[in-house]
Amino acid sequence: MAKEIISTEKAPAAIGPYVQAVKSGGFLFISGQLGFDMADGSIPEAVEDQAANSLKNLETIMKEAGTDKSRVVKTTIFLTDMGDFGKVNEVYGAFFEGIYPARSCVAVRELPKGARVEIECMAEV
Repeated sequence: MAKEIISTEKAPAAIGPYVQAVKSGGFLFISGQLGFDMADGSIPEAVEDQAANSLKNLETIMKEAGTDKSRVVKTTIFLTDMGDFGKVNEVYGAFFEGIYPARSCVAVRELPKGARVEIECMAEV
């Protein structure tokens, strides 16, 4: 099965030995996205803003690969504090507009760059 690397300068570059996304077998696998604000490269303090940016960055990569959020089949959310679950859930629910994919949400000790949330996904292409 062939695989195609997906990359765009409109989303954060990988900060390690991985790629933004891989397209293979009719699916797009997007690496976890932190909540970088692409306008200035910062990560905002508010977890809601981080979640919104993370989802925007995922969407940007999806567009580069020729798909969109309506085709997302699975997401995983990583939170450094489960106390943020409700706030992130509100942002997430508004982003997917009722077309919800399967999802997992796990607490982690910490995330790169001091982020509070990271989201990854798989989508049909």
